[in-house]
Order: sequence, then C-alpha cells, then structure tokens
Amino acid sequence: MDLRDFKKIDLPDSPGVYFFKEGKKNSKILYIGKATSLKDRVRSYFSDDLIKTRGPAIVDMVTKSETVTFEKTDSVLEAIILESNLIKKHKPKYNTKEKDDKSYNKIIITDEEYPRILIVREKDLKTQKKYKIKDSFGPYPNAKQLDEALKIIRKIFPFFNTKKPVNELTKKDQKNIGLKFSVGVYPDIFNGKVSKREYLQNIKNIKNFLDGKKSKIIKDLERQMKDYSNKQEFEKANQIKSKIFSLNHINDIRLIKEDIKNYSKKYRIEAFDVAHLSGQSAVGVMIVFEDDREKKEEYKKFILRETKSGDDYAGLQEILRRRLKHTEWSYPDLIVIDGGRGQKNAVTKIIKGFDPNIEIVSVVKDDKHKAKEILGSENAIKDREKIILKANLEAHRFAIGFHRNRLRKRLK
Repeated sequence: MDLRDFKKIDLPDSPGVYFFKEGKKNSKILYIGKATSLKDRVRSYFSDDLIKTRGPAIVDMVTKSETVTFEKTDSVLEAIILESNLIKKHKPKYNTKEKDDKSYNKIIITDEEYPRILIVREKDLKTQKKYKIKDSFGPYPNAKQLDEALKIIRKIFPFFNTKKPVNELTKKDQKNIGLKFSVGVYPDIFNGKVSKREYLQNIKNIKNFLDGKKSKIIKDLERQMKDYSNKQEFEKANQIKSKIFSLNHINDIRLIKEDIKNYSKKYRIEAFDVAHLSGQSAVGVMIVFEDDREKKEEYKKFILRETKSGDDYAGLQEILRRRLKHTEWSYPDLIVIDGGRGQKNAVTKIIKGFDPNIEIVSVVKDDKHKAKEILGSENAIKDREKIILKANLEAHRFAIGFHRNRLRKRLK
C-alpha cells in the first residue's frame, strides 16, 4: 500500500481503532492500532522517517497491506480497551509486542468478597501467584496510560485497589485511606454509605466496560434510574443519571495528551552495559531514554549464554544482536556503550547489519571508573554530553543491580 491508496480512504478526525489488512476480499488483519485521531495516526504510517520512528517490521507491514479499515469509538479510553480486546481476539502478526512481551500490564479483578481492581505486570501473574483472579483484561503496553484510564473509570464506578483484600483492612488502614473515602475514590462500605450490593454492581459495570459493553451498562443504568424514580427515591435516581451522563461524555483529555506524546517523534537513546564477576555469571542490560527521560518500563535484562567468560566485546555484541532482532521495539537514534575504540568497533559491526543509520558513542573511563572521554561523531555527541553520561551511568547501575540479584539467588 502506498500514499496514493491511503488518500482514497475517508478517515475521520476522531478516536478509534484502525486495521491494516492484507487482501481486499476475505482480508487478513496484519496490524491493529488505536488513535486519538484516526486520520492523523494512519497518515503517520506513510511518512519518510517511518523506519526510524517505528522500525523495519512496521515498514514491512505497511508494504504488505492493501487496505486500511477502522472502527470509531466515543473516546480514547474506549479505543484503548477496544484495541486490546481485538488484538487478543485476532492475534495479528505485526502486533508482536502485545502478544509476546510479558512485561506488559493486565487489569485484574480479584475473586474476593469485595473484589479489587488492580494493574499487574503479566510476568508477575505467573511468578507470584498471590492473587485469586476472577477476570483479567489486556495486555496493555502503556502503564501510565492504563493508570489514567482506570482513574477515569473510577470516577464513574468507585472501586478498591488496596494492597490488602478489603475485608482485611484494619481500623488503622481505614483511617490512613480516609481521604479517599471522603472524595469518593474508594466507596465507603465501612460506614454504610455504600452497600455490598452496590459495590458489586460497580464491579460488574467495570467488567462490562472493559469488555467493550458500554451500551449494555447504559441500558441497565437507565432501567435502575426508572425504578428509583418510580419508588420516589429521587436522590438515587439522580446519582444514576449522573453516571449515564459521565459515560456518554467521558473526559479523557489526559489520555489524549498521553497518547499524542507516546506517538510523537522522540529523540530515543539506548544504553547497554555488561556485568560479571571474574568472567562468571555474565549479564547485560539495556536502558532507554526518550526526550531525556528514563523509560523504565522498556528496560531489558539479558543473561549471556553465547559469550565466553570475561569477553566484554563479544558480550556487547551478543546483547546488541539479540536486542536488534526485536524489530517490533522502536529502534534508537543513538546507542551508548561503555569502553574504548575496541568496544565501539565491535558494536559498530553488529549495527551495520541491522540499521546503519543508528549513531554509536562509547564512554571511556579512567582507572577510577570516571568518564574522561566520549568517542563518536561530532553530530552524535553535540548538545548530548549530559544525557549520554547520564544514560551510561544508569546502564551501569542497572547492570550491577541485576548481577548482584542473580548472585544472591545462586547463593541461597
């Protein structure tokens, strides 16, 4: 598919979900995405710098696509939910991250007397086993966006997300979270202001919302409002009316800002480091900075299996080779490594086989492990000295921490 074909598609300037498809009849979905503006988001796939902003896998997807279709939503919040549900249903080939990345987040509803709604990393669900789960939703790639989404839902249907199960909260716990009761963030079940039946109805409504059944919720609420009016319980009827209005006029301005920021072009830096003890238990890490800010949710850890003990050159090459095979991760503008010309040359050999446009710099240390020089092109270093050194230090910190944790576990 090219820009001429794209221009023929009448895309609206509204939130929704879009589908890149292979074939026009009985078409196969290659990729599903969400958008604040369907028109602007889909147009971005036909920009000249697509390979830098989204990576070679997405370029390959666009090339294979023959058509784009879409489904409008009433809000960005609903687009986020719909996107996740559809990816889970269709499992498109090019939504690799959403299918495979266990560091992504899920929303869970606990199987308890008063169910809690929590955001939990997918990999933690498999290792911790500390939650009794009734329902789960996701995965969702953007943790901050997901947190904002639940804040919006909570204003309409208050719920608990406490660390302890609700019926284990002591008087002291209740006192500590007292403000959240007073502002309606937590429903006050302890002083009889919200009944157990009402709380469970909130949870049911949230489940339906996360399943994409907003229209069903509204019909149920309209029926409840009518029942309360017939019983002349007008205060409760007005509370239901307010919920219906909120569902029909979802205020997701903060989600819109987060969505725009997440998909705007960023200046992206990845820094790598290797740690070992006399060549033993070698590990490596990748840390990410975008717009001069850490993106800890995208940090990666590598256990070195191919590299001979103590070979830092080969260790860096192994990490970079494994990282760059993940074409579904956005490629960096700049890679930062620790070491001199030898390490830089070793890494350059790997980069050339994947994307020769990526800049590389190496930070040379003195005998006290203090930075004394940055090796790289003037263009790569100019106006970036501080962020390069910061990224290098953060990679070293993260590598040492990972290595120590692994040694600790082995000694137990």
